[in-house]
Amino acid sequence: MNKKKWSLFAILLALVLVLAACSGDKDGGNAGGKDKPEPKKVDTSAFPMAVDNKDEAIKGGALEVALVSSSPFKGIFLAELYEDGYDSDIMDFASNNLFAVKQDFLISDTGIGALKVDEKNNKATVTIRKEVKWSDGEPLTIDDVIYPYEIIGHKDYTGIRYDVNFKNIVGAEEYHAGKEKTISGLKKIDDYNLEISFKELSPAIYTGGDGLWAYAAPKHYLKDVAIKELIKSDKVRKSPVTLGAFKFDKIVNGESVQFLANEHYWKGKPKVDKAVITSVPPTQIGKALKAGKYDIATSFPATEYDSIKDAKNLTILGRPELAYTYIAFKLGKRDSKKGIAIPNPDAKMNDVNLRHAFAYAMDVEQVADEYYEGLRTRSKSLIPPVFELYYDDTLEGFKYDPEKAKKLLDDAGYKDVDGDGLREDKNGEKLEIKLAAMAGSDKDEAIVSYYLQNWKEVGLNVVLTTGRLIEFNSFYEKVRADDKDIDVFQAALGTGSDPSPAGAFSPDSQFNTSRFATPELDKLLAKIDSKEALDPEVRAKAFKDWQLYMFEQAPIFPIYSRTEVMPVNKRIKNYDKDHFTKMDLNELELTADKPIK
Repeated sequence: MNKKKWSLFAILLALVLVLAACSGDKDGGNAGGKDKPEPKKVDTSAFPMAVDNKDEAIKGGALEVALVSSSPFKGIFLAELYEDGYDSDIMDFASNNLFAVKQDFLISDTGIGALKVDEKNNKATVTIRKEVKWSDGEPLTIDDVIYPYEIIGHKDYTGIRYDVNFKNIVGAEEYHAGKEKTISGLKKIDDYNLEISFKELSPAIYTGGDGLWAYAAPKHYLKDVAIKELIKSDKVRKSPVTLGAFKFDKIVNGESVQFLANEHYWKGKPKVDKAVITSVPPTQIGKALKAGKYDIATSFPATEYDSIKDAKNLTILGRPELAYTYIAFKLGKRDSKKGIAIPNPDAKMNDVNLRHAFAYAMDVEQVADEYYEGLRTRSKSLIPPVFELYYDDTLEGFKYDPEKAKKLLDDAGYKDVDGDGLREDKNGEKLEIKLAAMAGSDKDEAIVSYYLQNWKEVGLNVVLTTGRLIEFNSFYEKVRADDKDIDVFQAALGTGSDPSPAGAFSPDSQFNTSRFATPELDKLLAKIDSKEALDPEVRAKAFKDWQLYMFEQAPIFPIYSRTEVMPVNKRIKNYDKDHFTKMDLNELELTADKPIK
């Protein structure tokens, strides 16, 4: 058998195995047949959010951290410039974050910075603590709070955070256009206080929205680097200065980072001597944790839960994740000069019935049962359920309904003209839909294969862009570049603590990768973050109106709501992952010299 035929046979065999595992009876019963017991679902409410370790701590020690990634990290260690989650996970150990949060993700006064809002005059004052120092020993001043705004707003800024929220700061657009040398809405009161003037204030200001930036940047260290050169600078990539519990020591590009305890940390020097972060593929992380190679993982694939659920050397923490997995349709392109999404009325997926059919054809429930054991559930909304004030629990979402999908396609004119089982487009031409999805574990490949079969069963010929799953960095490069070979893509979105959708869905946001833009969407987004929405009832309704509109239009639809699984080695002490906890990394301790096996 030649290589080409063997490859085809292997693919077909894998698909048969996947379908055997995932297919069910006509009533949506057990995968693999009625004689197979229902998959046992995890009781996600039973996961603790903190470890309870009463053992005596050792002095110092090294925290071993697994950076779970299928690709090398880029190594852009500046909050204003990084783009991928891997760099963010690394920076969490050396964060320049100013604000702490309390219940409902509202900014509290327990962090480095405190926030005072003057709603009447559209102003806010940021006050920073005195005697806070950078990891190089230099004092933090209000100039370091102002500097990130000057970076993001600069005409030579190369990042993705100059958006509709940032433009809400008075004078930001004039500064960005090069008409002014400073941002007029930023008023330095003294070395510890900054007054910010906004065009308009909304409830988003209290969770870090409306243009408020949550990070400081060391101006004394970066000011001599041209803004356009920052992303290449050694001061960002090799020797960053931090306010966090740890400071950068050694960086092996794309592979590992060693941190040392920051003796200048404002809450006190960490109790461990160092933290070593090493990249580990998703397919190996379960075995590595069970073997005692690592203490914690920056993220853990839900598909690998079965590999660690009975591990005696691990405590498994869990919490609702501020993220969801989604499918998005390419509906236009981004005009880089104007900085806005330009919808294309002739885009292949520009029929709402086609998009709805695409969603109804996906047997998400079955996949969630087979591969995620309850750690993923079908999501109904683009707002994660953890945001209880704004999540619309009345939405039904796109529950698996292949017959409904077929009818939608029939009614919209997508019919099988030549009798080959696959539908042509409205003009009777062959319809091929190209899907981009990220490479991961073998289970990820099986899941995508199953969805390809789901779509085929309703007559849609969906194929993989490039013929295979795409490496993480290449995937996002293609998506952001509006690659012509992408009609649909699957990805994930982290919302952060601010649930406002403006930053991800506004026409001028670079995160609006579907390129969907309508006047109605503009109005709905504006209402959520309007002055009137300072009334909680008004904002709650505005959120629900937006969620319903996005369900109806479906430029993007959520697949899974996610429970974040966090395995922790049993030598870890004082570790709490509640979203609202006051616990800090400087309090973490170890009870043994090496991770327990």
